[in-house]
Amino acid sequence: MMIEVVAKLLRGPVFLAGEALECIVTFTNPLSALSTSASSETLAWASAQIHCQFHASDSRVQLPANEEPRQDVQAENETVFIPNRGERGQCILSTPPKILFCDLRLDPGETKSYSYTETLPLSAPPSFRGQSVKYVYKLTIGCQRVNCPIQLLRVPFRVLLLYALQGFQPLQEDEVAPSNPFLDDDEISKKDSRLLDSAVEILMAVTSRRTLHQYNISNTRGRVGTFCIFKTVYKIGEDVIGTFNFSDGEIPCLQYSVSLQTEESVQEEYRRSRGQPLSISTHAQHHESCLHTASSNFSLPVPLSSCPGFTTNIVSLKWRLHFEFVTARDPVEAPTVPENQSEIITWTGAEHIDVDTFSWDLPIKVLPTNPLLASYVSPASSSHSICI
Repeated sequence: MMIEVVAKLLRGPVFLAGEALECIVTFTNPLSALSTSASSETLAWASAQIHCQFHASDSRVQLPANEEPRQDVQAENETVFIPNRGERGQCILSTPPKILFCDLRLDPGETKSYSYTETLPLSAPPSFRGQSVKYVYKLTIGCQRVNCPIQLLRVPFRVLLLYALQGFQPLQEDEVAPSNPFLDDDEISKKDSRLLDSAVEILMAVTSRRTLHQYNISNTRGRVGTFCIFKTVYKIGEDVIGTFNFSDGEIPCLQYSVSLQTEESVQEEYRRSRGQPLSISTHAQHHESCLHTASSNFSLPVPLSSCPGFTTNIVSLKWRLHFEFVTARDPVEAPTVPENQSEIITWTGAEHIDVDTFSWDLPIKVLPTNPLLASYVSPASSSHSICI
């Protein structure tokens, strides 16, 4: 006796907060009608529900007992179907459970599918697996045979948060269309604001702005060079590109490194200890030796799997470029080749150079991208199944 349950997210495993998640749940009796042991299978009920699990590191986060994250919201409306049963942490977000069916009978070889749709709250926190806290989303389908334990099928998915959509209100289907007689049907449909379309427009408008940002690099001994970057707001999946000009520097730069990093900071009232350091994670790095180099550049990709910057009442995540420079204390003469020299000269660098090192952090903003793109490269599967 067996029924196969398959849940498939129609548009992939990545969504923006405020979007509607659609999932097709299919129930199949895999036995062939020609089999001698074939018989009808019956399920008493099936239900689906979205929930977000919150987990905090005990060594980094101190949550008062009466704080909201310690209250399991699932317990407030607890029924026989408990989607977060056995899950780690607390359930901080839970949509109302929706019944897919009651008393389903499947003959041998028969398949039946049900559609589940739920809108993710605009105020939902983003998916995040940090060193201090974790926010994990799952769609859980529960089903039960008569007089048997409840079986749970969990479908993990990812939520991206775009703060510019917080006040977004989509037009309802029954709203009055524009009265402009010069607008044709196609133009009217374009005026019907959908959250995803609005999000893509906002992201394009914000991240396409280019203005030259120029910074002088210097230490206590003098000017090292100039750093230029054309924008400081990016989408996940984009490349952060910058250029160095060392030709006008007074101090020789021997080498530099640039790291694309995130700073995970616990809000002060929730920190386990005073003076608690930030949690730094490096997502991409470029290292280059640049002695006698007039100019240099780098390109660091923002991983599509990374989390855009966000802030909750517990933690905040910010992005930055972290620079480290190694400079010489004394001038380093460049190799010279006499005009009448016909042979190749091998230049040997100095055996010992007195150096100084210093670092610099440049804050940048990282926003989400189109969830369709993030879904396309996501390692997470859109389809999950169990047999009950």
